[in-house]
Amino acid sequence: MEGQQPHGKSNLAIELAKQINGEIISADSMQIYKDMNIGTAKVTPKEMSGIKHYMIDFLSPEERYNVSEYKIAAEKCIEEILTKGKIPIIVGGTGLYIDALIYGIEFQEEKFDEKYREKLNNIAENEGLEKLYAEAVKIDPIAMEKISKNDKKRIIRVLEIYHKTGKTKTEQEKESRKNGVKYNYHVFAIDMERNILYDRINKRVDMMISEGLIEEVKNILEKYKKFPTAMQGLGYKEVIEYIDGKITKEEMIEKIKKETRHYAKRQLTWFRKNKETIWIDGQNLIQNNINIIKENCFG
Repeated sequence: MEGQQPHGKSNLAIELAKQINGEIISADSMQIYKDMNIGTAKVTPKEMSGIKHYMIDFLSPEERYNVSEYKIAAEKCIEEILTKGKIPIIVGGTGLYIDALIYGIEFQEEKFDEKYREKLNNIAENEGLEKLYAEAVKIDPIAMEKISKNDKKRIIRVLEIYHKTGKTKTEQEKESRKNGVKYNYHVFAIDMERNILYDRINKRVDMMISEGLIEEVKNILEKYKKFPTAMQGLGYKEVIEYIDGKITKEEMIEKIKKETRHYAKRQLTWFRKNKETIWIDGQNLIQNNINIIKENCFG
């Protein structure tokens, strides 16, 4: 692999899987959706290089999907891979999905009050999301340390859990971790200098636009009737604002870049909270980082 360039996590994971007889499970809350390819940077069949990928491209954008469902499905994938005598490699930046697996969090199946959810959405629309954020901080300040002021979905989730159960999200998670974890996980995260990371993000957004992100969103809007979760994804909601005439194309592109930079910063903060995370340099060549991973996992 001499001469390989610095990489993203997908390239690294695929090369690692080739070398350690692994298969890949996605931990990306947006790559689960069909037809959402460009905006989620979904790995293509060609890029997979024959490595089987799980938990991508299986759900209609019309459907809701939660962390409880993900945990159950991902653990089935882990068992399937282990049964083949292969090594599961979990790849993705949705911290909640990863936490559910590495901490063994058990989620209660909750059917939430649709009227209450509608009420919260109306408050966000008419009085501002800041009001809901402030209320959520009062209820569960610990959980809100990891949640952005702009993350409507997760802010509402914190309020819904408390409304339904009388317990905070943090209390629920503490109780749910008592069963322990049955796998020996090693957690790796890619880091790099902030200016290099932000430059990559800006170039990636420009590439998504040139590859047809706007057309992808238009096709989804024509094909499906409703998008309870999917169209809240980063990049998609901004394109919808542009299509609706609320912002210009230039404003849309800049907004996607800005929100993606903020999201990347939140991801880094999330994984830094896990003291067991092993950090690898995104500027290294792929093989150098594979060697670091192998050394930590296999000695």
